[in-house]
Amino acid sequence: MLNMQPYQDPTYFVLLALGLLPIMIGMLYEKRFRVYETIISFLFLLLTFGGVKWEQGLALIAYTIFELLLIYGYLAYRKRKNASLVFNLAVILAILPLVIVKVSPLFDQGRESILGFLGISYLTFKVVGMIMEIRDGIIKAVNFKEVVHFLLFFPTISSGPIDRYRRFLGDYQKKIKRDKYLKLLDKAIWYIFLGFLYKFILAYFFGTLLLPKVSALALSHGGWSWWVVAYMYVYAMDLFFDFAGYSLFAVGISYVMGVETPMNFNKPFISKNIKDFWNRWHMTLSFWFRDYIYMRLVFFIMKKKLMKNRVAIANVGYLTLFLIMGFWHGLTWYYIVYGLYHAVAIILCDAWLRFKKKHQEKIPHNKFTEALAIFTTFNVVCFSFLIFSGFLDKLFFV
Repeated sequence: MLNMQPYQDPTYFVLLALGLLPIMIGMLYEKRFRVYETIISFLFLLLTFGGVKWEQGLALIAYTIFELLLIYGYLAYRKRKNASLVFNLAVILAILPLVIVKVSPLFDQGRESILGFLGISYLTFKVVGMIMEIRDGIIKAVNFKEVVHFLLFFPTISSGPIDRYRRFLGDYQKKIKRDKYLKLLDKAIWYIFLGFLYKFILAYFFGTLLLPKVSALALSHGGWSWWVVAYMYVYAMDLFFDFAGYSLFAVGISYVMGVETPMNFNKPFISKNIKDFWNRWHMTLSFWFRDYIYMRLVFFIMKKKLMKNRVAIANVGYLTLFLIMGFWHGLTWYYIVYGLYHAVAIILCDAWLRFKKKHQEKIPHNKFTEALAIFTTFNVVCFSFLIFSGFLDKLFFV
């Protein structure tokens, strides 16, 4: 059986064009072919998780069944009661497969867990978001077919962006007028072609052609050198263009299918401070962590009166948030340090913004200071990516 990873091969895009053509024709006549959408989704999931990846396919099926039972079980319970213990247990069970996948390599000589599959993190975020919104009373009922489409929406399953159930459902259920769909199609084509530029030209240049050469030179010099600085910038560019390219493909294909999946990047390298950066970089992930972890933790601390100082509460929230984000990336020192680095950066940024607000009449604000802020933020971010890359581990410890 043929196996192809999403958005990695020109043949994949040819198959996409052929598979999506009936959907496009239907949309232009203001009709949704639900049965065909289901069939084409299944076929592309089979293409991704079949063949040599059949074990991942089985893991995906088992995971989906488990999480659906959890969603329906908690929804049935929530209609009757609302105990925090049951809610916490539901969240723990929802993230348990992901935790097992992340922890298993530590105890099995680096081998990946049989429970793992491409996109398990993004599916877990979707499920946990649903459980939390069920707890809040925002989601009162779910339709089986719609939940399955939401969880297994194939354009975003491998690399995000992370959508929200109610937002997705609003697009999935409505009929789109022809004029609106033509505008969506225009955006979709632009995003897909921009994705080609990012993924297959710029990411190829920085990641495939340039990065190995810079890496070899940095390693040959040993220790800190200007080649390490060069590696930092080249890796940052490769990371952005590769990931942003995937995200643009996912958004573009979603638009073709009439679903306005949220954007994941918004010119992150022109951010004026680190908080601004996280409002532009991997936005669906950062907003998910903000809404479902940071805000809930802050509310819990204030409700239980564990701390009184609002600044201290916010700082504890930042440290918790970014430590979790670091651990989510992987259980290695550089991912954890990456998380701590960003927590400290945001805490310092908050302190500076408070100071600036109090002394704004004495602190100049002009094009030069804005350019300086962008330059500083860019370098702070690039250094965090150097930590994230694991190259320092290879340079100094391996």
